[in-house]
Amino acid sequence: MERIICLLLGYALGNFQTAYIIGRLHHIDIREYGSHNSGTTNALRVMGRKTGLIVLIVDILKCGIAIGLTRLLFGSARGDIIYVLMMYAVTGTILGHNFPVVMGFKGGKGVACTAGMVFFYHPYLIPAEVFIFFAVFFTTHYVSLSSLLAYAGMLIQIIILGQNGFLGALSAAQLAEIYGLAAFLTVMAYWKHRENIQRLLSHTERKTYLSKKNKAE
Repeated sequence: MERIICLLLGYALGNFQTAYIIGRLHHIDIREYGSHNSGTTNALRVMGRKTGLIVLIVDILKCGIAIGLTRLLFGSARGDIIYVLMMYAVTGTILGHNFPVVMGFKGGKGVACTAGMVFFYHPYLIPAEVFIFFAVFFTTHYVSLSSLLAYAGMLIQIIILGQNGFLGALSAAQLAEIYGLAAFLTVMAYWKHRENIQRLLSHTERKTYLSKKNKAE
């Protein structure tokens, strides 16, 4: 039951579509512009750096809040499996962001929400994930490639942490739950980025810059 509660809690938070809401405040539907995606990168390209930053922060916090509420609700009673429950909350949040019922299941790609998981799930995830993302981004300026490689790194790190006891004294079955959910999120991210992958392979993927040059590209 706790797993279902965490999943649904995360899904409800994920349905808060930051880019869409801010877009409406600017009298536009973000899904009709740019990549037609209700996420951080499209908000950055369509509405500028400040708006993109706001969307990024709020979408990161969605996952952070889901993790925080999970700790608040179950940290005392089910502290032994708290990392399992937090992973369910993370999964629900990303599912809610990617497939929000309030928007006909058409949302973002979950990258910013996943960043929230990186920052709030376990501190050991942060250094390598930040390095992978920004090293690739500032080298290539491809957000998609940076995100996909960071996702792969996240899955590997989760497994390493679990196998070395950093996620608690969990049984093999409980660890398998965490690994399975992390693998599911990774596969979903690659599926959501399938068009980006095709463009990367054909060298037609659009680059993103943290400057005015971004709009001109």
